[in-house]
Amino acid sequence: MQLQVMNSPFNQEQAELLNRLLPTLTDSQKVWLSGYLAASQSTFVTSTSESKAAEVSALSTGQISNEAIILYGSQTGNAQRLAENAGRTLAGRGFQITVSAMSDFKPNNLKKVQNLLIVVSTHGEGAPPDNALSFHEFLHGRRAPKLDELYFSVLSLGDSSYEFFCKTGKEFDKRLEELGGTRLFPRVDCDLDYDEPAAKWLEGVLGGLSESQGGSTALVPAPVTQAAETAYSRTNPFHAEVLENINLNGRGSNKETRHLELSLEGSGITFEPGDSLGIYPENDPALVDMLLAEMKWDPEEIVMINKQGDVRPLKDALISHFEITVLTKPLLKQAVQLSANEDLQKLISPGNEEKLKAYLKGRDLLDMVRDFGPWSKTAQGFISILRKMPARLYSIASSLSANPDEVHLTIGTVRYHTHGRERKGVCSILCAERLQPGDTLPIFIQYNPNFKLIKNQNTPIIMVGPGTGIAPFRSFMQEREEIGVEGKSWLFFGDQHFVTDFLYQTEWQKWLKNGVLTKMDVAFSRDTDEKVYVQNRMLEHSPELFEWLQEGAAVYICGDEKNMAHDVHNTLIAIIENEGGMSREKAEDYLANMQQQKRYQRDVY
Repeated sequence: MQLQVMNSPFNQEQAELLNRLLPTLTDSQKVWLSGYLAASQSTFVTSTSESKAAEVSALSTGQISNEAIILYGSQTGNAQRLAENAGRTLAGRGFQITVSAMSDFKPNNLKKVQNLLIVVSTHGEGAPPDNALSFHEFLHGRRAPKLDELYFSVLSLGDSSYEFFCKTGKEFDKRLEELGGTRLFPRVDCDLDYDEPAAKWLEGVLGGLSESQGGSTALVPAPVTQAAETAYSRTNPFHAEVLENINLNGRGSNKETRHLELSLEGSGITFEPGDSLGIYPENDPALVDMLLAEMKWDPEEIVMINKQGDVRPLKDALISHFEITVLTKPLLKQAVQLSANEDLQKLISPGNEEKLKAYLKGRDLLDMVRDFGPWSKTAQGFISILRKMPARLYSIASSLSANPDEVHLTIGTVRYHTHGRERKGVCSILCAERLQPGDTLPIFIQYNPNFKLIKNQNTPIIMVGPGTGIAPFRSFMQEREEIGVEGKSWLFFGDQHFVTDFLYQTEWQKWLKNGVLTKMDVAFSRDTDEKVYVQNRMLEHSPELFEWLQEGAAVYICGDEKNMAHDVHNTLIAIIENEGGMSREKAEDYLANMQQQKRYQRDVY
């Protein structure tokens, strides 16, 4: 049945326009439009009539409050944007909404909350995001209160290629139940392509809240993706022309680091220092050819690539639309339905978790199809289990005010040998081996509110960024030079060799000379008998570094989380402990307080 606009407040011309438009809309477009209209009427503040109606409903049914708090834990900004969009949707439905980072919420107020929505990502090897650490610790500690009156729901973001997929969200969900809370709607775990499951979660939450208010559950949620400032976004990327693509490393280096300059001309795209750029890459055609040959598929066979019914030739689909270089546990669990191979059955059976983990590491789709054939499904049936190609995120290495209509990136090329084959990073090798000036890349801006230059320009800043972690600090320096910031700045940079691996060396020397950069300390680990890293340089300057902290300096860390960022974090605590003459616990509190004040920010991966 087609929806027709009749008996409406629209005039005849408007009604005719709507009647022509509505039948052409997809379900996702209808969801977006509904949410847009709802959100345009409210920015987390409901009208008096809506509030009174909700209050009357709640009072008449004797049910829970129409107030709700949405707490988010976000490292790169995705969870924050989803939380804010959920807030707009709920406000548009008459609920009184507060949206807050977990780090800004006073845990002692939790007992007063009746409706709690958690939107949280899982970072690194199963850790909470930085701005969720303190709340996570409180909730799992001895001081957590009984929450028998609490209604809650959790939206969890993660990456199924990691062992601890959505671990933080699962922990919040389990703990809130243990403390006596009641679920408004079951937890939803989202993989990298989170739009659809997040929309379903929000619709479920709306239904749960409405039932508790004695209202209707037939609600359509607002969009859960970011309200873009331009027409371009993660779901509608801009095709940016490549202006420059050069190798930053000198001859003889063990590394290859690409400096990429892309044109944003005509896009209207804006960003700030600290934001990231998302790239949708293409798989290596040579790897795709090997996969096609192994499966004896016709490269020109037309296949459907999504639920909307879009079609592509099979080879094009495998190059540009599907992830084929990473194996995940969910993928193997689906693959077992397509193969009678007993070894695959055993691998995913209960009790074989360690063997499965070992198998997944370093292997790709070609390994799987070679190891566990024969396969019973057609190409269409097989690709239906594959994950959509995820975007790769890179810290932006330029300032828009210093380089109008451009964005620069610093990308480390990934090559390694394992399981009898040479392996290559999908995006980094695309940039290093196949991308030429004049080509285009589909890109979008990943806004990151959790890694930003401190607003007070006189505040000293300390930057720690070895290797490609230098990227955002180049952006910081360009921005500070452009606007004439006079506050002190100190950079710690490290890599393997001074001669071949000192990224952007002449630029740092220029900024030191003109005073934009106050101090710089470097560590080149392979130039000395004993390896020296950035944390060693920090320890060498402990007294002065602590003086800067006491002056209110903000500390920024960018780079590898598992090793570098972990070591730098512990080094900071040791410096605070020793130079401040305080206990380890007090030093940890000192750093936690810096984080609360946004004086300790990390862009780590």
